[in-house]
Amino acid sequence: MECIRNLSMIEKIKEKAKELKKQVFALYLAYKKKETPLLAKVFTAVVVAYALSPIDLIPDFIPVLGYLDDFILIPVGVAIALKLIPSKIMEECRQEAEIKMKSDIPEAKAAGVIIVLLWILVLGLIGYKVLAIV
Repeated sequence: MECIRNLSMIEKIKEKAKELKKQVFALYLAYKKKETPLLAKVFTAVVVAYALSPIDLIPDFIPVLGYLDDFILIPVGVAIALKLIPSKIMEECRQEAEIKMKSDIPEAKAAGVIIVLLWILVLGLIGYKVLAIV
């Protein structure tokens, strides 16, 4: 009985993760829309960048705390971003995300590559400034 309950819980977690992934992609699409308010765009850009980034605030190899950002920070950031974006825009973006996620999503892959390149640029600039000081 315990095994069945655990299996059910795992399925629920997988479903929540899938939904979160769809929400992040919808936020990315909302970010690109002209009608999205500036504050929402800025906050959404940070949330989407962090969600897609391979670099975490707390590295995953740290027991328990490593996954804290994945389970708390990203969902909270997504929830706040969703409140900042008008519901009409988000509804359109959710529908578009649903369609695009059923097919191959080159935009999401491109966004991931851009985020990684931005992190490399930021780390490079930080490294340059540190070396310039030393």
